[in-house]
Amino acid sequence: MAASGAGEEEQRPARLALPDFPWDSLVPYAQTARAHPGGIVDLSVGTPVDPTPAVVQQALADAADAPGYPQTYGTAELRQAVADWFARRRGVPDVDPAGVLPTIGSKELVAWLPTLLGLRPGDRVVIPPVAYPTYDVGARLAGATPVVAENFTSLGPTGGQLVWVNSPSNPTGKVLGVGHLRKVVAWARSRGAVVASDECYAELGWATDDVPSILDPRVTDGSHEGLLAVYSLSKQSSMAGYRAAFVAGDPALVQQLLEVRRHAGMIMPAPVQAAMTAALCDDDHVEAQRESYRRRRAVLLPALEAAGLRVDDSEAGLYLWTTADEDCWTTVGRLAQRGVLVAPGAFYGEAGRRHVRVALTATDERVAAAAERLRGGT
Repeated sequence: MAASGAGEEEQRPARLALPDFPWDSLVPYAQTARAHPGGIVDLSVGTPVDPTPAVVQQALADAADAPGYPQTYGTAELRQAVADWFARRRGVPDVDPAGVLPTIGSKELVAWLPTLLGLRPGDRVVIPPVAYPTYDVGARLAGATPVVAENFTSLGPTGGQLVWVNSPSNPTGKVLGVGHLRKVVAWARSRGAVVASDECYAELGWATDDVPSILDPRVTDGSHEGLLAVYSLSKQSSMAGYRAAFVAGDPALVQQLLEVRRHAGMIMPAPVQAAMTAALCDDDHVEAQRESYRRRRAVLLPALEAAGLRVDDSEAGLYLWTTADEDCWTTVGRLAQRGVLVAPGAFYGEAGRRHVRVALTATDERVAAAAERLRGGT
């Protein structure tokens, strides 16, 4: 038995060097916003507020009697539904159902993908300069090094073992075109790197109807080798509470992920698999949800501009990437005084420090209240 004291301390595993949870720093601004006479309008977090579609709720209820263990790989019906959805909605006709794997929400997959791929200390994960914070966290969980890169020339000859792209972007709403994605794929393949594309907002295009997937034939030249697309039904189907998502692409990579996930017990519950299958097979509710977000966007965008703010990018997705050409926390504070809570761009990297992220995920009544306040009302 080891002696107590200093020697015992030395045997403890090193603590992970994770960043502070960013949302904690927003708490005092939320308190200010709640003090507004009309109450808070919380546009800081992209949490869906609309009801989960009836077709999804019914599928969940019908599958509620589930005494046996579900399949980590997902049912054949679910994997086929994903492949059919790609062909019907994303212009990707060649997704192999063998290369589809359900995940317990997309954040879980993003956080654990470097680990599941076997990355280790010394490996590098390339992330965009303005990005979802979990890309960085996932690299750290694996002991790998997150590398922020605007372009690949700064990475040198070795580059990285995993490259994240995010289109449409959270938080900016920017959409990467076919030409850009082709360059990413060519660069990664020349170095044996995996490209993971976070495409969770793909059904919500506003300024463009062409939101290409990393698996698009125009991007891949007919091969999904080394490519993974990550998608969530939280946004298009108001299913955030279901934790319903998937990863699709290179069947060899998906099988590698599956092997580890089987051992680790990362299994989507059977009723959720059934609900997800129903959601992927029904386009009507997606169009209705899209229209709700379009309507809210049409109210918020001109109100932000009337308040002296500029909206950049925001071609797609659930957010308006907004700036007053000042430090983001100054903007957050000023809007909180009006009872409107937004997310500081600094949450998404230093390159976002002069922007704030304004979510479309509030009820019509709350969005209208925010617009009135932004225009100078009380």
